[in-house]
Amino acid sequence: MVLKIELLDSRKHIRSDFCCGKDSLDNYIRKQASQDLKRKVATIFVLVDESENHPKTEILGYYTLSNYTIDITELDTALAKTLPRYPQLPATLLGRLAVNCTQTGKRFGEILLIDALKKSLAVSKQIASLAVIAEAIDEQAAQFYLKYGFQRFN
Repeated sequence: MVLKIELLDSRKHIRSDFCCGKDSLDNYIRKQASQDLKRKVATIFVLVDESENHPKTEILGYYTLSNYTIDITELDTALAKTLPRYPQLPATLLGRLAVNCTQTGKRFGEILLIDALKKSLAVSKQIASLAVIAEAIDEQAAQFYLKYGFQRFN
């Protein structure tokens, strides 16, 4: 298996078979992701096995990144005191992260998260971003992010 993370391409990636067990994440990649990419609402990155020699490739997992703003009143008071008094601060949104059910136990979630953080850091050197905000779909997802040092945010 030769793993690669690349931009979603509806002509190349098989979206219809993706199943992570969470309907909203499954439906997003199947029905909405291409439109969000086209409209520049989100950038969608997919994990694929590059060693597959097929014209269409199975999506092993995916994540989305977008620009985001944090309202300073939502921050912990101690943290807010260390920041400029702007009403809103720039951030990066990790809106969705999902791994195909056929690939559980292979740490693909970790691979996707690390790639998302690396991309976010690289972009933040060109376009300011104070933090990466992960939208956890449920408590299981929240626990995943907490394990990697994320903090709960209102």
